[in-house]
Amino acid sequence: MNFHTQLRALLSRDATGRGLAQAAPTPDFNALTDTLLAAKRAVILTGFPVDCGEVCCGETDGPGGAANLARALKAVGCGVTLLSDRISLPQVRAAADYLVPGTEVVCLTAKGTEAFAESLLARLRPTHFFTIERPGKGADGHFHNMRGGVIDSMVTDTDFLLSLSRRLGAVTIAIGDGGNELGMGALRSEIEARVPHGAKLAAVEKADFTLVSGVSNWWGWGVAALLSAATGRWLLPSPEEEFHLLSAVVEAGGVDGCTHEGALSVDAQSLSTHQHLLCRIGDELSKAQSPGGRAV
Repeated sequence: MNFHTQLRALLSRDATGRGLAQAAPTPDFNALTDTLLAAKRAVILTGFPVDCGEVCCGETDGPGGAANLARALKAVGCGVTLLSDRISLPQVRAAADYLVPGTEVVCLTAKGTEAFAESLLARLRPTHFFTIERPGKGADGHFHNMRGGVIDSMVTDTDFLLSLSRRLGAVTIAIGDGGNELGMGALRSEIEARVPHGAKLAAVEKADFTLVSGVSNWWGWGVAALLSAATGRWLLPSPEEEFHLLSAVVEAGGVDGCTHEGALSVDAQSLSTHQHLLCRIGDELSKAQSPGGRAV
């Protein structure tokens, strides 16, 4: 069994029981790797709000994955800007400060968002635009959480950024785990059939590449693993780095999107569970990079 097959199997572990990770079509790993290697300037958008009663907090899923994406892309010569909104900015900035210090982190304005974003992308001219664990509008025009509840009051609308990025010539890549994330539109039939409340929460906007994993953060490792296999380098974080990364996100106010607790967990999965999967991916990468190993 080759590395791509093994990587897909590991990333598609259905950690939360939402049903999408295993139902989603297998991405074209060769085409994905080629476009990742060709990336010169990337914008990575993340940040999913969680209603914590009196306040809204940023989720622990998203910032860490975005930071891992940024580090892997920067390692192969791509310039990176991280993008979020006011609610999730502290967690995104904390993740960047730990794993990719010096990376530009931009906060979207709550008002005049489109004009602000148009000016930003005109300056950055991204070749690639990523979304990871970012709310996307459903067919009813509203943003939804995993239970189908409307969360419009907490979300800065960024749906327009995919079409804007494409108009500027960027490749768009969307990462999610439950179908309510920006860019998951190509999987609408799978989301409606497999995900609880899927018909209501399924995001409508489509990306050029749609990447689904059991937890969105995991595709940060997935991209790092693909670039490692292609370049012969080791771009995956260590389990210790992942501990410090998640700790930084939680210390900055991040909460688990499933439990709403500020704990070292993501989508109700413990840190040790995530570290174990990271080690499994590392084991498969080591095999692929060994003499006689098969990456594809």
